[in-house]
Amino acid sequence: MSRKIFVNLPVKDLKKSMSFYEGIGFKNNPQFTDATAACMVVSEEIYVMILTHEKFKGFTPKQIVDATKSSEVLNSLSYDSRAEVDDVVAQATRAGGTKYAEPKDYGFMYQHGFQDPDGHIWEVFWMDPKGIPQG
Repeated sequence: MSRKIFVNLPVKDLKKSMSFYEGIGFKNNPQFTDATAACMVVSEEIYVMILTHEKFKGFTPKQIVDATKSSEVLNSLSYDSRAEVDDVVAQATRAGGTKYAEPKDYGFMYQHGFQDPDGHIWEVFWMDPKGIPQG
């Protein structure tokens, strides 16, 4: 059985965040979207639930961190080529996100990334399985 992952992120402005994620190619699933939350589909197996702070607080007893100042998690997505990695970072900056570091080329892996409008970090990478160093 395949498993699905739902990444849940607190956001300050739900409409702005929906627009951002649509700007990088994620699709909205209106079946699980209302005034407090939106389901953004990355693939058949990956979903990003963006939740208003009030909605997010209903799922955790812990304080919501300010992702512009602290990191709790790094979200990583693989892509099929270096060009796709660069393209999604460009889409993210056009949609209102920011770059947080320069791209890194490890030979067998190319990595870049962006922050969404709330500061959540997304690392995007391409890896050449033939080039992975053998241990």
